[in-house]
Amino acid sequence: MSEFFQANAEVLQRRWPALFERLMAEDSSAIEAELTQGLGSTLSVNGIQLTSRHDRTHEARIQAASLPDKAQLHVYGTGLGDLPGVLLERKNLDRLYVHILNGALFALVLQLLDQRQWLEDPRVELFYAGDLSDICTPFFALPAEMLLADDFNAKIRDRLVSEVHLSFNNREFDPQSPVIQQRLQDCLPVLLGDDDVAQLFNTCAGREVFVIGTGPTLESHFERLAVIRQQAVRPLFIAVDTAYRPLREHGIAPDMVVSIDQRIGFRHLPFEESDGIPLVYLPMSDPELLKAWKGKRYGGYSASPVYAGLREKHPRALLHVGGSVIHPAVDLAVKMGAQRITLFGADFAFPNNKTHAGWNDGDLGPGVSQARHWVLDGNGQRVATQLNFRGYLCVLERYIAAHPHVQFYNSSRAGALIAGTQFDPEFVQ
Repeated sequence: MSEFFQANAEVLQRRWPALFERLMAEDSSAIEAELTQGLGSTLSVNGIQLTSRHDRTHEARIQAASLPDKAQLHVYGTGLGDLPGVLLERKNLDRLYVHILNGALFALVLQLLDQRQWLEDPRVELFYAGDLSDICTPFFALPAEMLLADDFNAKIRDRLVSEVHLSFNNREFDPQSPVIQQRLQDCLPVLLGDDDVAQLFNTCAGREVFVIGTGPTLESHFERLAVIRQQAVRPLFIAVDTAYRPLREHGIAPDMVVSIDQRIGFRHLPFEESDGIPLVYLPMSDPELLKAWKGKRYGGYSASPVYAGLREKHPRALLHVGGSVIHPAVDLAVKMGAQRITLFGADFAFPNNKTHAGWNDGDLGPGVSQARHWVLDGNGQRVATQLNFRGYLCVLERYIAAHPHVQFYNSSRAGALIAGTQFDPEFVQ
């Protein structure tokens, strides 16, 4: 081992002996790193520079300047140790939490560079990011290691990315947008003529609910769901809007449909056989589609600023929304009184190289070939996904964690592993 490693190891063994043992078990030889030269130098892994190759310290000072002057700060990713070193120059910093995002990479850096400046500082606490269930704030996440995070720390990586992208993702939901204001105005007469979604709350206390999304794994359950649907005593079927058509094509009529997206049209929700099927919606929905629906309609809002004016003038109950229609569908099930919820087609990924059940590639968004990201599936294997799906997964996992009185089950291992769920033995072998 190198001289640098011995010096770093002494500090780690003294301060974090259990963590040091974990680092020693990492396969740093699997990291293909090379020196990249500029005005200075850095390491590159898979073509990704860990830091600037021109002035690492200046880059770290720019990163540090984005963090508030707080007593406790969090850094995700260890990089080459530059950002922790700069932050520790702050006299009023009481505690700096450094969260490892790639154990093998950090083990390699310990062999190549002296990290004692920040490792020895008593204000530093060192963790594997994945040891905690969620992210901590205020934080800075090193961009390179957001891309290089290993499997163990992937869940936290996903939550960091979701948090960093939040304001960008919300840009299309500007309450002042003329398009949004026009849609709300057009939908208001329908909303005022329909029942409040609150009337559904507490109507199914203790009943099991199937919440049916449109992920590819739904296709493996059509036959079984059709049989269950015919039983006299059975779970309640709540389907998201894009699952409605494929369900009906397989002879399955859901008990209820949830829709929130302004882009959902008649091709997604054909109304011809909707008699007796309640539709739960938010007033961004297409008013012409709503008026054509033959079943009873229930309107509600989310906590989004988009609905602030309507909430004040025309109160309705709220449903939890976090980007995907699966969120209000699950929240509706909980507020109706479900104590056990089984998720179908809640994949947040592209298992079997498909994007959705019952739809062609690209019908409901980017195709499989455009997937540039991954999550771990129920077998611990990486499965392709897109960035917004990972964000939706984070929102659902936080929701599940906030409702410990409800049992959540997943019906497939092929989609994303959903923290807080168990695999339903009736559907998962």
